Amino acid sequence: MQRTSPLLALPMLGLLSAAPLAAQADTTAGYPIRDATVIAQCASCHAQDSTGRMTRISYMRKSPEGWETSIRRMVTLNNAQLEPEAARAVLRYLANEQGLAPEEAEPGRFEAERRLIDWGYEGDEKTQETCKQCHSLGRVILQRRTKEEWGLLVAMHRGYYPVVDFQGFRSGGPPAPGQPAEGHPMDHAISHLATAFPLTTPAWTAWRATMRPPVLAGDWQLSGTEPGKGPFHGRVTITAVPGSADEVTTRATFVYAKSGQRVTREGRAIVYTGFQWRGRSNVAGQEQAWREVLTLAPGWRDASGRWFTGDYDEFGMDITLRRLGADPVIAGAYPRGLRRGAAAQSIAIHGANLPAEITPASLDFGPGIHVERVTRVSAERLDALVRADTSARVGARDLYLAGTSLRNAIAVFDSISRIRVTPIAGMARVGGEVFPKQFQQFDAIAYNDGPDGRPDTADDLEIGPVDATWSLEEYKVTFDDDDLAFVGRIDANGLFTPAADGPNPARSGERNNIGDVWVVASYTPPGQGTRTLRARGHLLVTVPLYMRWVPWRIEW
Repeated sequence: MQRTSPLLALPMLGLLSAAPLAAQADTTAGYPIRDATVIAQCASCHAQDSTGRMTRISYMRKSPEGWETSIRRMVTLNNAQLEPEAARAVLRYLANEQGLAPEEAEPGRFEAERRLIDWGYEGDEKTQETCKQCHSLGRVILQRRTKEEWGLLVAMHRGYYPVVDFQGFRSGGPPAPGQPAEGHPMDHAISHLATAFPLTTPAWTAWRATMRPPVLAGDWQLSGTEPGKGPFHGRVTITAVPGSADEVTTRATFVYAKSGQRVTREGRAIVYTGFQWRGRSNVAGQEQAWREVLTLAPGWRDASGRWFTGDYDEFGMDITLRRLGADPVIAGAYPRGLRRGAAAQSIAIHGANLPAEITPASLDFGPGIHVERVTRVSAERLDALVRADTSARVGARDLYLAGTSLRNAIAVFDSISRIRVTPIAGMARVGGEVFPKQFQQFDAIAYNDGPDGRPDTADDLEIGPVDATWSLEEYKVTFDDDDLAFVGRIDANGLFTPAADGPNPARSGERNNIGDVWVVASYTPPGQGTRTLRARGHLLVTVPLYMRWVPWRIEW
């Protein structure tokens, strides 16, 4: 799909006809539309009855991304005319008044956070099979509709995308001899979705009663992890936008624990439905913005989610925020692994409001762990030389300091048993000529196999990322497989860059530069002799995503 301006003129839901839609038969359900902008922009197609309910619109609830996708579709396919300011107002009203409760949004967070994970819907296998042919089930479970609306949604798919009949909506043929007919998969899906995801739920009724714009102004402890770069810690200052109940500006300053790189990002966000943070931020001087999708916990003291960027949203950070007061906070310790019996190593403890005077006796890592010297102290970081006795037990250790603590701050180990490549199955897309490339970042994580000495059991101890040497190997699928020579390259930090999209005259049959390879990490643990540990993950390098809706580019 052609990229649009940052805030496309946005819209509302409808059928293929440009004429006003017939009134919904059931007027006992549905939500009256009270917003003048929504009525002015949408009533020409979505008729409003005497109760204030509008066809289609009143009979569904969605995440902010779900409403934005609908609005964008109305603009691009139904010729709806909205100015950006009106589009934002329509989106905000519908996301707030006909949104989701926290309990309803939680299972589908991976969809809004654009996480490429292996997730399966356990509610109904047949429904999952019908819907997943074209998109993630996350898009489905982040909606609530009447049964009639679920049926109309299926009808819209069949009208706009006729190929879905063959992909999943129609049955694959007559039943086997002696077996009863099961009916069309789409009919089964409509019945299931109407039961599992109805318009009205106790969770939404309860949330609407207490929902309000959160009060977020102040300082927050920021912690997170970025693949390829490791953990980082810092602070986010949130400032309310004057005249707005749910908009904020942000200034985030954080430091990567491994490299010491300091980053400052400034941004702006809206909190929909009282808990759904949607924003974007930039590093000063850089045009590329990062999306921010966070979920606020009840009480407005904690938030978590993902910041991401890239043409396929493949670059991202896992984020946690914790409201700061006057008390000390420990956010993390780096490095996490502490080998027993080795010389003292420097461990950096990141946090906020740390005491100005800290002695070795103030730091408590538990039995067998000795703090020999504190070498640096500031309000946000302290460094200490720490040593583990040969008799110290292997396992994760909590840290206690100045009346606060950090669970599993470090991991005491006697040896590194193995490493693991993450993700174990990655995906990249060739591109660069017409369509963008999709990159894939890999990490190598060290483990101790625990007391039982066996890998992948409950007592395994994660030590943390290590600086592995990266390479690619052929993943043999056919005789004379040659994918390794054409799919792309991996750098010293585990970042895979795919090749250009083809066809490639240098390859047999002038094929595209796609294929399968192994991503191999090699690591020789210090102090454990010359044995090199190896691990590998599978990488699928495939074609660009030629057709897709891009509902993530709006200026929130």
